[in-house]
Amino acid sequence: MLPKVLLLPALLLCLLLNGKEAESKKYMRCELTRVLVETYRFQKTLMSNWICLVEHESFLDTNKVTRNENNSKNYGLFQINSKDYCAEGRPGGLCNMKCEDLSNDDISDDIACAQRIQQRDGFKYWKGWNRYCRNTRNLPNLDVTCKLSTLSPIRTLNLF
Repeated sequence: MLPKVLLLPALLLCLLLNGKEAESKKYMRCELTRVLVETYRFQKTLMSNWICLVEHESFLDTNKVTRNENNSKNYGLFQINSKDYCAEGRPGGLCNMKCEDLSNDDISDDIACAQRIQQRDGFKYWKGWNRYCRNTRNLPNLDVTCKLSTLSPIRTLNLF
């Protein structure tokens, strides 16, 4: 049993760590596949590229931040770079967003920016995709592992 003097700091530490957990998420491959197709309406034909990219860029971790040699940083699930697509501490870059907003469990803004990057520069923007996913033989077979063909976007009810 902890002495009363240590109880309060231990409780505060637990609360801080618990709050941090709520801000980030580590996805599993099929879980992210399902979310991207059903919730965000990603094209199934490109899903293997997206999943391979995310696995090699962030290891499916929404909280990942990587410092680069040029002093820029890559943020979030898609490792979006602070030099071109976001700005640190304020909205900016080609996606007009704060980089820090890319490293939490709300991936909607990450997705909007990643899709903009992909439309502008293609998957070649991401070094992880170039190195590991460019060769189609290296792409995961999501139809086998995650039953991709059975997934479809979730329909929203139109009440009006």
